[in-house]
Amino acid sequence: MSIDEDGWEPTVVGQAGQVAGPNSEPVQEADAEPVTAGHPAETAETHRGGFGEFGGESRGLIERTFREKILLVAVVVDGHDDDTDASLDELELLVDTAGADVVGRLTQRRRAPDPATYVGSGKAAEIKQMAEATDCDTVVFDDQLSPAQQFNLEKLLGRSAIDRTAVILDIFAQNASSQEGKAQVELAQLRYLAPRLKGRGKALSQQAGGLGGARRGPGEKALETDRRRLDRRVHKLEAELREVRQHRSTQSKARRRSGVAHVVIVGYTNAGKSSLENRLTDAGVLVEDRLFATLDPTTRKLALPGGEVVLLTDTVGFVRKLPHELVEAFKTTLSVVPEADLLVHVVDASAPDPAGEIAVVRAIMAEIGGGDRPELLVFNKADRGADAARLAAATPGSVAVSASTGQGIDGLVQAIGDRLRSQRPVIELHIPWARGDVIAAVHALGEVLSEVSEEEQMVMRTRLPEEQRGRFSEFEPVAVGE
Repeated sequence: MSIDEDGWEPTVVGQAGQVAGPNSEPVQEADAEPVTAGHPAETAETHRGGFGEFGGESRGLIERTFREKILLVAVVVDGHDDDTDASLDELELLVDTAGADVVGRLTQRRRAPDPATYVGSGKAAEIKQMAEATDCDTVVFDDQLSPAQQFNLEKLLGRSAIDRTAVILDIFAQNASSQEGKAQVELAQLRYLAPRLKGRGKALSQQAGGLGGARRGPGEKALETDRRRLDRRVHKLEAELREVRQHRSTQSKARRRSGVAHVVIVGYTNAGKSSLENRLTDAGVLVEDRLFATLDPTTRKLALPGGEVVLLTDTVGFVRKLPHELVEAFKTTLSVVPEADLLVHVVDASAPDPAGEIAVVRAIMAEIGGGDRPELLVFNKADRGADAARLAAATPGSVAVSASTGQGIDGLVQAIGDRLRSQRPVIELHIPWARGDVIAAVHALGEVLSEVSEEEQMVMRTRLPEEQRGRFSEFEPVAVGE
């Protein structure tokens, strides 16, 4: 595996002793074996496929020119088997989204995963038998494998063994379209691959031997060269994303000064977030009925019934066991969440476990610093049955909608406006009758809760945007003792 100065280019392993570049025929290398990132050593028992051994145009971890056959494996830890089937169902959807087909499943109950092979040597032998019977190309494990576990499993199985994280990273690599999104995905990939670089000791040495038989040591190995180049690329990507983060921070400060509220759409993947933004703002965001169809955030203006204009931003969807590498890499994009005035949490009401999906999203929101943000639950896909209405009725303050048909959208827009206005503090203003311009400005800029006409003034109770409150401070009554 090698890394150039512009990006990550994994070496494609062909037949034994040969290395193929991304766009070339296999080239024989003398006295050297390719550095790999988790693929089994090339032996007579090595199986075809392996999510990448035939190359392809994808820059993801899973590079293929055909739909591979995949075997799924999960370890059920005692006392934690409630969501195993749901997790495997979701993993099967992820594999399908990545472009492969599931041909079988295996589960194992253990007190804890085996440190060496995740499943233990006996179960690994059973997995190999099933893999051979189904002629599968790759075994995908539902939890993240350590580099040692992955290496040991590939030796035992004679084919590629990858984990849920690799599948998700590949899907993100396929779907990222903006420069920022591509940088974030590449950074996550490199952080994932770094501990999985493998070599063959002195066979990869760039310097050895000496005059008269004197030895100068093994010198620098190709593995170490790859690792150094990888580190340089990681540092470069981190620097680029820091610049993006600073730019976003500047934009955020400008937005706060303008007084425009920011509403951020969050939710589980494929819950209908992009469809909802399109329905509300005609954003024209790509909508597909598959996981992680859109990754790059889109911001549009939304006019509320009271005349206010807010910014509405769609974000990347979440999923169970979302790789830590992705959460870290996408913190730049997700920085809008902790600063949001309101989170519109979209839930797929037709999903098998809406409550579980809500919990997953809230946990990730808390991890990135948005756990304390006001939240409006929106149960989507009301056109698919009565579940959305039932869930909304059981959850005070929530809304049931159908982003595809427009059902309930007017109520959602009204709820967004009401929720934003309710966050503003109530203030009392005593405005002389001679200042009719001020009374009109209060009506235009705030929400008037009550008006009392007195002999010399109008007493108004109102909610005003924080940035506008200073304009009317002279009309706030001064308490005794101040």
